[in-house]
Amino acid sequence: MMPTTTHSITDEIAENLLHDLVAAASPSTHEADASHLLVEWMRANGYDEAFVDEAGNAVGVVGSGPREVVLLGHIDTFSGNPPVRIEDRLLYGRGSVDAKGPLATFAAATGRATLSEDVRVVVIGAVEEEAASSKGARFAATQYQPEMCIIGEPSNWDRMTLGYKGRLLIDWRWDGPLAHSAGEAASAPERGFAYWQHIQEYVAQFNQDEERIFGQLDATLQAINSGVDGAYGWCELTVGFRLPPNADPHTIAADLADEQASTRAYGHEVAFLGERDSLLARAFRGAIRANGGTPRFVHKTGTSDMNIVGPHWNCPILAYGPGDSSLDHTPDEHIDLDEYLRAIDVLTAVLERL
Repeated sequence: MMPTTTHSITDEIAENLLHDLVAAASPSTHEADASHLLVEWMRANGYDEAFVDEAGNAVGVVGSGPREVVLLGHIDTFSGNPPVRIEDRLLYGRGSVDAKGPLATFAAATGRATLSEDVRVVVIGAVEEEAASSKGARFAATQYQPEMCIIGEPSNWDRMTLGYKGRLLIDWRWDGPLAHSAGEAASAPERGFAYWQHIQEYVAQFNQDEERIFGQLDATLQAINSGVDGAYGWCELTVGFRLPPNADPHTIAADLADEQASTRAYGHEVAFLGERDSLLARAFRGAIRANGGTPRFVHKTGTSDMNIVGPHWNCPILAYGPGDSSLDHTPDEHIDLDEYLRAIDVLTAVLERL
């Protein structure tokens, strides 16, 4: 079959793309400017199709064959907007790692690769991945049925992520009449603290026979507030859970319901694990070795859009992208541009191997 190729994506073009994407602020639900920027870049660099879909995702397509491969990154970022700058080949800025670095890798590699005529590659910059809604991935899941999928998340250029923990969020709130501070009745903040202690005991019991980090249930107190409204007091808190493969979010939500307060559970996502020896994983292992690396597999304690589309598409899937994930959401978030370019070389080779 005749190969399909697009414009020549030089290293300079690829670096400029990443810089411009990072400079276009796109916190969750405010991604429009960045989505249009990426679509315009795709149109200018030889993509067969490029558009913003109904959900607000930036979508680019190369090829028209029956074998569809979806590269699903996310274009939204965590909140905050530290200054964008380059120092000694390090690009600083929100999203440089999580996850505009991986998304720009997808866009540049797809534009650079010489694809087989039977392959159609769809690059998606999804919106609202950092929000509980996962709006972009949920919409994409209904629009495509790929033979293989790569999720854009940082794991370093020579590593592949096979699985992510699930997620659950619980909002708890208590309202009640005030009592004198010298009395024995618990205050609203004390009731909130008691509920948090109950959660910690629940987590400890769940994990008592599990030594693997990926197999443990994690809980984080994400917010707590209290106050007084006339003669009544209130306290509310939000707890985030990371769920191992054997945890059902609906069961945990039911177990932690509080009869003396109101609880709202949402963001139910089960853990997901991809195959270690799929055709996709083998292609990555070969491409990483060809570029001088030693391929490794990892499992992440967070969640990603893999949790959304993995069960729906039921195809070979893994996550890949340059960057140190320990820098996600930090004020010092930055990516090594040389690592970024090496990841583009790896992904280009993967697409050509497929």
